[in-house]
Amino acid sequence: MAKKKTLFECQACGYQSAKWLGKCPSCGAWEDFLELNAKQIEVLKEIKSATTTPSKNLAIPITKVEQDQVSRFSSGDSELDLVLGGGIVSGSLTLIGGSPGVGKSTLLLKIAGNIARDGKKVLYVSGEESIGQIKLRSDRLGSTYENLFLMSEIRLDFVLAELSSGTYETVVIDSIQTMYSEKLSSSPGSVSQVREITFELMRWGKENQIAIFIIGHITKEGSIAGPRVLEHIVDTVLYFEGDSSRELRILRGFKNRFGSTSEVGIFEMTSAGLISAKDISKKFFTRGSAQAGSCVTVIMEGSRPIVIEVQALVSDSSGSNPKRSSTGYELNRLTMLLALLERKLDLPFNQYDVFINITGGIKITETSADLAIIAAIISSFRNRPISKDTIFMGEVSLIGDIRDIFNLDQRLKEAKSQHFTKAIVPSKPTEKIDGIKCFEIDEVSKLIEWM
Repeated sequence: MAKKKTLFECQACGYQSAKWLGKCPSCGAWEDFLELNAKQIEVLKEIKSATTTPSKNLAIPITKVEQDQVSRFSSGDSELDLVLGGGIVSGSLTLIGGSPGVGKSTLLLKIAGNIARDGKKVLYVSGEESIGQIKLRSDRLGSTYENLFLMSEIRLDFVLAELSSGTYETVVIDSIQTMYSEKLSSSPGSVSQVREITFELMRWGKENQIAIFIIGHITKEGSIAGPRVLEHIVDTVLYFEGDSSRELRILRGFKNRFGSTSEVGIFEMTSAGLISAKDISKKFFTRGSAQAGSCVTVIMEGSRPIVIEVQALVSDSSGSNPKRSSTGYELNRLTMLLALLERKLDLPFNQYDVFINITGGIKITETSADLAIIAAIISSFRNRPISKDTIFMGEVSLIGDIRDIFNLDQRLKEAKSQHFTKAIVPSKPTEKIDGIKCFEIDEVSKLIEWM
């Protein structure tokens, strides 16, 4: 008799093993391995064969390949169109993740209403709310249109049957963790279910040129719940950032097969739902009186310059190990900058607690704000306010040099539009910008002389 083959799968990340393991070697989760039955193994083999079967077409030179024409249409929201690379691509599969209450369902219901307003049929499928609840929210958002169809269903077969009976151009699935395929006996939200449902939706969308949006829950670590293969299958992965207690939300692209991943969309939560933030530049800084520990810089989010305020607080340490805290800025880089100030400027920060905050809830992912961070720390340490008409831009190296940054001209133009008159920069701009005076600094020690 042939030996029965067994397969165990981690329900946290999808890692597979021929034997049961207490701890997953991939994600480190404990007691998450479950044995797959024969039917689940058979479905898994079908998915693998469908995605790995080699093409029967012969290889041809790339110079003879005709480029596919990507068809796009607007979502009715300028910020989302920017993140998607110019609009929604027909036949694309987009995954949107974010913490509970950040506005995923609100945004997609608003977008579904915009598309329906333009005459396209949209199907909104919810496994978490009744159609009455969705209608109530739709009235509040102003998204009630005749071409928007609602469906409260968790069974995938019923959803696909509805898609085959109508001529829908866009589908919203809220959420992927609530959907259920009768091919598998596992519970909704399991690794097997999420993988099978995502693959079926991808196949259906590609064959029928239907744009599909999927809402995904996230884990406490901030990643999409379910197997990592989910992010590999879809065409676009978007994450919502921002605290649900604040009005601003940032939609950031982490994967996009049809555009750049460097763009971000900035939204504002209002009584009418999420709307595009109109005057973005004034959302992240204030023009009040000068205060010690406050400094302004300009960062680039994709192709968009944003003026932000950096706040620093330096206080006497009560313990042997001074505290280092950072909100919106990398803590390791803050520690490096403090060590540099101790070495180059002989400032005793080993006796002080240092706290850094980036206003507005935005996270800095580039190094052009290093000079502003140092200026804010020194301002708080010396208790000397910095003029609100001055901005600081530059990358600080480990040896104390201040390096050039990209798109300096574009940053200075944005600073000028916000009525700043002075700029501390590592080099002069390539073109003259009237109305703003630039001061060149190539070493950190010269910043003290200027201040």
